[in-house]
Amino acid sequence: MPLLANEKVRKIIKDKIMTRNLTIYNSLTRQKEAFSSIQKGHIGMYVCGPTVYNDVHLGNCRTFMSFDLIYRYLLFLGYKVRYVRNITDVGHLLDDGEDRMSKGARLDNLEPMEVAQKYTNGFHDMMKVFNTLNPSIEPQATGHIIEQIEMVEAILKNGYAYEKNGSVYFDTLKFAEKTGEYGKLSGRVIEELISESRDNLKNQDEKNHPSDFAIWMKGSEEHIMKWNSPWSVGFPGWHLECSAMSTKYLGKQFDIHGGGNDLKFPHHENEIAQNVSTCGCQPAKYWMHTNMLLMNGRKMSKSDGNTISPIELFNGDSIHVTKGYSPMVVKFFMLQSHYRSPNDLTNEALLAAEKGFKRLMEANKTLQSLESTISNQASLDLRVRDLIEAAFIDMDDDFTTPRALARLFDLVTIINSLKDGQYSLNDISQPSISDLKSFFRTIIFDIFGLMDESDSNAGPIDGLMHLIIELRQQARTNKDWATSDKIRDTLNDVDIMIKDGKDGTSWNFK
Repeated sequence: MPLLANEKVRKIIKDKIMTRNLTIYNSLTRQKEAFSSIQKGHIGMYVCGPTVYNDVHLGNCRTFMSFDLIYRYLLFLGYKVRYVRNITDVGHLLDDGEDRMSKGARLDNLEPMEVAQKYTNGFHDMMKVFNTLNPSIEPQATGHIIEQIEMVEAILKNGYAYEKNGSVYFDTLKFAEKTGEYGKLSGRVIEELISESRDNLKNQDEKNHPSDFAIWMKGSEEHIMKWNSPWSVGFPGWHLECSAMSTKYLGKQFDIHGGGNDLKFPHHENEIAQNVSTCGCQPAKYWMHTNMLLMNGRKMSKSDGNTISPIELFNGDSIHVTKGYSPMVVKFFMLQSHYRSPNDLTNEALLAAEKGFKRLMEANKTLQSLESTISNQASLDLRVRDLIEAAFIDMDDDFTTPRALARLFDLVTIINSLKDGQYSLNDISQPSISDLKSFFRTIIFDIFGLMDESDSNAGPIDGLMHLIIELRQQARTNKDWATSDKIRDTLNDVDIMIKDGKDGTSWNFK
């Protein structure tokens, strides 16, 4: 269901789409720009989703939480948003040229679509744990092979691609010479891009230039996922799916295209090239990119052990944390950094985030119980209204959550002072108390997407338990009794009881 803006809060900040000063940092122009939608009152937003060959990692979660926040705020402002987030289930190659889905199927001894469904389900469970809204449309690459073939045909017809031995390659030199567009997003030149191509290395010799990339690849005999095409039995290039699906659901030109910084090149750079070669126009008006999630000041890496999964973070089963942290504490930690800034995950930062999150939730409970008998303007009214408006001004400034949170905690100080008697309830009027209550509910729950985890019926708790029970069931299926028992015993230690029955596994608080 679309998020409904709170009309009372909207009235406080005189919120009108036409007069709003929303600015967005555009990665394409490298500057903040006043936001103006292509169609008044409507926004088309495309965000590159997960490649579902393994469990979603925490860095991806940060990206999807960031765009959930952006989606929520745009809905709050009153826009009708069509949010498209894809599922990549074919075509994303590893450095050795093997398709990630095929490799996942081989390692798990499953059909590729079993792998895709398994990890898509896990991704959805994790997004529910973090209380993100569902996108409007979630298309899968394998469901849009026809559209991708049609786009390859259009690029060939317009002279920006060539066929070799059943594979079709994009002609980057011709595109760069004729349009001057290639490298504009990433800021790189052709010579810098050669070594970073992700196409199968054995196909390098048949390209006209090393920087050319495959938009259709001929499948080898052992390749699992392949389809008939005018050129060969094969599969589409990784970059093609987003160009085809964004065009189908949002049109040739739409408002916002988002993803992680790591996708600027080659993925988004090549998307732009494909779209421009097809229709002669840039696909997105604004390009938005989230920065990386670090851990202990360094890039996360499995090879050197500097990594942690969401589940390990929740249950504390990692050398990098001293305890487990709830999904909402993790989400609150993410909100403390701007989406374009690196975010450094440390145990100390998580401990601080846990304290801050609890303080915010407690202040909201206190606020909702406060009442004032003063109906006219009181001494605190102007200060409260200024902080409320300032928080939305911060959000209008490229969704700057750290500053908006600082305004919230200034208001928390006022709320606690009213509770403790440092301020009298005569210092604030009843209308301001009412507006403050409405503002807190709106920004904390509707816009930031946080949940009060002291409520046992909170959505993220249900989602987290669903995920944990699914992991335990996988362990039981694999006869990994040690893991199954550890999950049960760990839950028991935190007063959560699970019960296996003929209708499945259920859970409840003791």
